[in-house]
Amino acid sequence: MSTPASPAPHSVADANPDAYRPLVPARLCRNDAGVPYSPDYDDIYHTAAGALGQARHVFLAGNGLPRRWQQRESFTIVETGFGIGLNFLATWAAWRDDPAACRRLHFVSLEKHPFSAADLGELHAAHPELAELAAELRAQWPLLTPGVHRLHFAGGRVSLTLFFGDAQSLLPQLRLAADAFYLDGFAPAKNPDLWSPFVFRGLARCAAAGATLATWSVAAGVREGLQAVGFVSDKAPGFGGKRDMLQGQYRGPGVRRTVMPGKRILVIGAGFAGTSTAHRLAERGYQVTLLDQAEGPGCGASGNRVGVLRPLPSLDDNRLSRLTRSAFLYTRRHLLALSAAGLPVRWGASGVLHLARDKTHEATQRQVAETFAAPELFRYVDAAEASRLIGWPVSVGGWHFPGGGWGMPPSLCQANLQAHPAIEQRYGQRVEKLQAGADGWAAYAADGTLLAEADQVVLANAADARRLGGCDWLPLRSARGQATLVPETATPPLDMVVCRLGYVTPALDGLRVCGASFLAGDEDPQPRLEEQQDNLAKLNFILPGFAKDLAAADLGSRVGFRPISPDRLPMLGPLPENTAPAIGARLQTLPRRPGLWLASGFGARGFVWSAWAGEFLASQMAGDPLPLEGDLADALDPARFLLKPVKAARFNDRE
Repeated sequence: MSTPASPAPHSVADANPDAYRPLVPARLCRNDAGVPYSPDYDDIYHTAAGALGQARHVFLAGNGLPRRWQQRESFTIVETGFGIGLNFLATWAAWRDDPAACRRLHFVSLEKHPFSAADLGELHAAHPELAELAAELRAQWPLLTPGVHRLHFAGGRVSLTLFFGDAQSLLPQLRLAADAFYLDGFAPAKNPDLWSPFVFRGLARCAAAGATLATWSVAAGVREGLQAVGFVSDKAPGFGGKRDMLQGQYRGPGVRRTVMPGKRILVIGAGFAGTSTAHRLAERGYQVTLLDQAEGPGCGASGNRVGVLRPLPSLDDNRLSRLTRSAFLYTRRHLLALSAAGLPVRWGASGVLHLARDKTHEATQRQVAETFAAPELFRYVDAAEASRLIGWPVSVGGWHFPGGGWGMPPSLCQANLQAHPAIEQRYGQRVEKLQAGADGWAAYAADGTLLAEADQVVLANAADARRLGGCDWLPLRSARGQATLVPETATPPLDMVVCRLGYVTPALDGLRVCGASFLAGDEDPQPRLEEQQDNLAKLNFILPGFAKDLAAADLGSRVGFRPISPDRLPMLGPLPENTAPAIGARLQTLPRRPGLWLASGFGARGFVWSAWAGEFLASQMAGDPLPLEGDLADALDPARFLLKPVKAARFNDRE
């Protein structure tokens, strides 16, 4: 249940009310009757007559479910307080047991004070009829960090999108068309902010035409507030000892779910971006053809031997930090799911240690960790503890990411495709021209041979997307990166990824990876001795003396090319028409090229972005709720560079 909270004392938030505030988890307490209870708000989480019965009577039946979702492609529910999760579990169970249920169910819930997975386990024990579903929920329960967390169930047909944070801040950030609302939370007298006119306006902004709502509250202020924004509500028989509840319907024009026509998708590029997007589209029932000029998946920048998996915190929790946090957590869940399915993805949750550059940077890292107060995600460790963690002496401390690690990028590309054998894969084919027609898109080779036809096209072919997309205005460039391969036997033991203006990994098949160079606009594919030497210098800066006996000329290397953007953020979304925007134009009003999408600009963080970026792009294409805040979605839109052209692009992806 979403409730207000006071900021942590002596934090950045004290000086800046808009700064990052760590989540304050819910406390597991019960009243004298054994009902879950919040001492902070002096209110119960559900009626003493039974939480499951209340969920079914008030929220499902009150919204005409399951009847209203039957025979539909998708159905979206928005809930204003997740609480102990029984509304979601009851809804999922009803969907599972309904043979006529919608093909995809989206459940979006806001929660400011989430319970821990352990507390949820104790609370769920009182409902054995939901034990199987509840166990699945807890197995994927995210770390208690602010932002958006998307979980997948029932083979991807049920999605739970959790917005952890204050409802008043997050409701305006929803990008979706809701078919039904569950208005839950502590009583209006106990938590008035959740039942305010601002919140009701937020509901109306994301309501589809004819959307319904239900709540147990019949307070006059609630009825009047809903009516003021277009919801007409009436009293209905309540549940248990409560005489009445409210049912309502939105009578305004409503938000339209935008879905591009056509289920045939051509994805050009079989690296991180392409295979992840293909995976997420195939799970939604699209017919996907994947085409690449290389001889197999993961041969470009995604062919690097090892990638590093970790977020990138900052003191102001800027856009890059918020996005990498969401992407890191989603990609980690994706890797776990692939592994659980027996697919050949190679990765390890070894932990990542990000050492400070110097003492000034170390003080900043300590302050960031204290402000975030999220030790499950990352924590500050001093030089002595850092040395113990990695088994090598270092003179500075830094951030320890216990859930971070390493992965082999080509294996992720292969696992994405093996998870959906229906994806048609074609290799050794270079697309020279894309041509739009009345029936969609056609891809041609240099000699004019037709390679593929599709209703929609995803350009996931790194910086070459500028050529095929006809978007020379797009500041998308390629950056050369040379990584150095170090024999395991030539160095001391090291079982954790360590970063410090570079990185070094645990050994994989007898070789460590360190580096890497980053040279924007340099397209030379040949290895260079000077870059090998620079990489060894970085390694000795990270771990002094670790590589003292190595000779650069004796080591192997790999050169790859990363697509980069000047603001360090990916480019994910529909490509706009190549025209100058009108004065005062907004992203949402810019004309787009029908059925042409871009997935690029991952820079040096392809392994972190990959799975999440595929889900984000597939959500856009399918008209599903977006798995992130609206302001961050705008920050990824390729059209952002039309509205604010880059004058002196600094293509810098270094930390």
